[in-house]
Amino acid sequence: MSAPSKKTLAKPGVKNIVLVDGVRTPFLQSGTTERTISKKRCICYMAALGAGFSDKTPAHTVTMACISSNQAMTTAVGLIAAGQCDAVVAGGVEFMSDVPIRHSRKMRKTMLSLNKAKTLGARLSLLGSIRLAHLSPELPAVAEFSTAETMGHSADRLAAAFGVSRLEQDEFALRSHTLAKKAQDGGMLSDVISFKVPGRDIVSKDNGIRPATMEQLAKLKPAFIKPHGTVTAANSSFLTDGASAVLIMSEEKALAMGYKPKAYLRDFVYVSQDPKDQLLLGPTYATPKVLEKSGLTLNDIDVFEFHEAFAGQIMANLKAMESDWFAQTYMGRKTKVGAPPMEKFNTWGGSLSLGHPFAATGCRLVTTVAHRLQKEGGQYGLVAACAAGGQGHAMVIEAYPQ
Repeated sequence: MSAPSKKTLAKPGVKNIVLVDGVRTPFLQSGTTERTISKKRCICYMAALGAGFSDKTPAHTVTMACISSNQAMTTAVGLIAAGQCDAVVAGGVEFMSDVPIRHSRKMRKTMLSLNKAKTLGARLSLLGSIRLAHLSPELPAVAEFSTAETMGHSADRLAAAFGVSRLEQDEFALRSHTLAKKAQDGGMLSDVISFKVPGRDIVSKDNGIRPATMEQLAKLKPAFIKPHGTVTAANSSFLTDGASAVLIMSEEKALAMGYKPKAYLRDFVYVSQDPKDQLLLGPTYATPKVLEKSGLTLNDIDVFEFHEAFAGQIMANLKAMESDWFAQTYMGRKTKVGAPPMEKFNTWGGSLSLGHPFAATGCRLVTTVAHRLQKEGGQYGLVAACAAGGQGHAMVIEAYPQ
C-alpha cells in the first residue's frame, strides 16, 4: 500500500460532502427469505416510514439497475451541494426470492375486460373465452430490452472476445470467495447488521461465501452458452436478497451534530456504451474519466472496489484497460487506461462471493472502500460498476483524517 499523499481533493468554494456511515443486511441467496415490504411505486418512502422517519420527510425512489444505489448516493450529493438538504439517507434493496410474475398478455386483457363488463352475460362470455394458453405466466428474465439477451449470455460473449479462459474465470471466482471468507472470519465486514427474517431465525452474516477447489469448479457445466461457453454458476454472481444504506451529510452539518465521518465523497461520473457488445464494460470507460476529473492517476489510488457481476466480465474489463488497441479504437485515447494492481483490488471479496442484490451493491462498494481506507491507511479509493443497458459508474472516495 502506498503512503497517503498530502494532497486533498477539496475544492475552494465547494461543500465537502462526507460518508458518515454505511450499513447493510446480510446478503442472502435468493430463496432463503420472505418479503417484508411490498414493492409498490415508492419503496423508498415506505421504507422510511417503516424505519420511523417523520411523515414530513420527503423520499423518492431512483432506478438504474445494478447501479441504482450509486445513483441514490450521487443524487444525495447533488441535493446537499445545491443546499437543498444537509443530510440524506441513500440506499438500495433487492428481493429476488419473490419477484413479480405476470399473467400472460391474453389473460391480463381478459381480466381488464372483466373489470369493465357491465352485465352478467358479458362477464360469463369473457370467462368462457379463457383457454389453457391464457394461464401460462410470463416468467421474469434478466434480459436486455435492446437485445433480448440475458446478461450471462453477454458476459460469456465478452469473455470470449477478450480471450478470457474458463480457467482464468474459475481462478478469479475462487479468489473472490477465499478473500470474502477471510474478511468475514476476520471481522472486516463490519457494515453487516443482524436481521430477523420473518418466520426464520436472526441472520447475521452473508450466506453465499463458499470457497471451493478448482477441481470442484471445473465440474460445473456452462450456464448460458451451451455446451462450449465458459460462464458457469460458480463464476457468476448469484441471485441475492439484501438491502444497504448510507448516511451522507455536509461535513459542516456532520461535525456540528458530533459525528465523525468515515470518508469524503469526491468526483463521480456515469457512462454509457453499446449495450450489445460492450454491455459490461462500464468500469473500463468510467475509470479514466473519473481519474481525469479528479486530477489523479491510477497509481494514486490505494483501494479499488469493482462490482463483480461475472468473473469473465471483470477480467474482460481488466484486459480492456490494459489494451492500447482498445483504448485507441473505442475510447479515443492514445494509450491504455491501465489495470488496477490485484493487491489493491477487491481484497475483501466481491459480488461473486458476497452476493449481488442489484440495487444494494453500490452502497456496499462505497462503504467497503471507506472501511478499507481506514484499515489499510490509504487516502484514495475508487468504486466502479457496470449496469444493464451498457451503463457504468465510477466514484473517487477520499479517506477522512483520523
